Amino acid sequence: MQIDPRQPTRKNPPEQFTGDVWLDPIASPREPGQHMVVARVRFAPGARTAWHSHVLGQTLHVTQGVAWVQSRGGDKVEAHPGQTLYCPPGEEHWHGASPDTFMEHLAMLELGDDPATGTTWLEHVTDEEYIR
Repeated sequence: MQIDPRQPTRKNPPEQFTGDVWLDPIASPREPGQHMVVARVRFAPGARTAWHSHVLGQTLHVTQGVAWVQSRGGDKVEAHPGQTLYCPPGEEHWHGASPDTFMEHLAMLELGDDPATGTTWLEHVTDEEYIR
């Protein structure tokens, strides 16, 4: 068994996020063949990711607040604490907090063979896309 020291909270980069978003790492690969990453991600009201996709998909489990999630070409959905969403491999999507409340979720994904290419970051979500 291994007990990990607490890692510092880090602010996510503005190139990939709009607004204030913080990440706390929970799990990452430790042994050859492991690819799972888990993080607690906290979004200030109105904060959101840029459009992006994951080579092996992504699971989001909302723990606090109100999440807004949208797949490219689909309707925006609202998720609440206890709800889990799955974005399939290669599906372009964004997720963030509603405009009037903080939101926290657990983000879970498999990195694949090359961690550098596990997530493809695209353009920012415009204010118009976010609010509609």
